[in-house]
Amino acid sequence: MDRLFILHEIMTRVQGSLYSAPIDKDRTKRILDIGTGTGVWATSIADQFPNATVNSFFELPTLTCRQSTLFPPPNVRFEVDDVEDSWVHPKEFSWIFCRYMAASILDWPNLVTNIYENLEPGGWCEFQDFDLQYYSDDGSLKQDDALLVWISTLLDAARALGREPNPGSKLEGWVQKAGFVNVVHKRYKIPIGPWARDPLLKEIGSYNFMQVDNGLEGLSMRLFTSVLRWEEDEIRALLARVRADLRNPRIHAMFDL
Repeated sequence: MDRLFILHEIMTRVQGSLYSAPIDKDRTKRILDIGTGTGVWATSIADQFPNATVNSFFELPTLTCRQSTLFPPPNVRFEVDDVEDSWVHPKEFSWIFCRYMAASILDWPNLVTNIYENLEPGGWCEFQDFDLQYYSDDGSLKQDDALLVWISTLLDAARALGREPNPGSKLEGWVQKAGFVNVVHKRYKIPIGPWARDPLLKEIGSYNFMQVDNGLEGLSMRLFTSVLRWEEDEIRALLARVRADLRNPRIHAMFDL
């Protein structure tokens, strides 16, 4: 299963909904989805809001529509755009949704300001994003565990490129500084692996294990070789130890949404 589809399942299940903002379906006419990825959120929202137009931005021109968008609803428009450039839209949006852009944005305050300036009066924005640094509440994730070494090194590489890998905890401040009111910040702990006792968190942890395990090479190879100058053999040796940690029931790792 595609990692982005898995992340969609995780984020939807942990919150119990596609979104948290108090959206009035009758008054919402123009919706913008930033960084649409697979397009599954946009197409699902278009079905729920048949009287609204959903504009969906791919943040990179190399991205293409995935399975969920082969036959999109007629009220969805997919566009390739750089959300960090100046925005030019004929009308303001009723609702702007931005999800899973960690380590993708160079200037978060500028993005938040662009969103603020392109909302109609009384409009809503919603961010759903991560702090990607792994940790454990019970001390089971040790400093020298390969899983923690790997993610910390990966996030350092993202920072070296000017990308913020932990926007989740900072978004509240950026949003308030841009001028937004009625700001609500929620934090969810996302387990990695099926170690949680709560049935829902155990299921979410199983999904999260899959997306981390399946994405190790894709997330690591380019950053570790081009930014950190690691040799491929070094990377593969580390990832082998990371996979062992992911399967170790002693380690109760998690990160925040």
